[in-house]
Amino acid sequence: MMANVGGLDRAVRVVLGLALLAAGWLVPAVGWWGLLGLVPLATGLLRWCPPYALLGINTCARP
Repeated sequence: MMANVGGLDRAVRVVLGLALLAAGWLVPAVGWWGLLGLVPLATGLLRWCPPYALLGINTCARP
């Protein structure tokens, strides 16, 4: 698995994932849907996104 999620993309994914998890925990209307925050959080922390790999997208900085 080569990293294909770069700096800004990674930060946005982590923040969005944490926000969704927090919303699921704090807002009763969101409930279990907040667990969808695990997807962007995991892809941000692992720096690898399966759809990016399939589509050949890479947001990492070039060396």
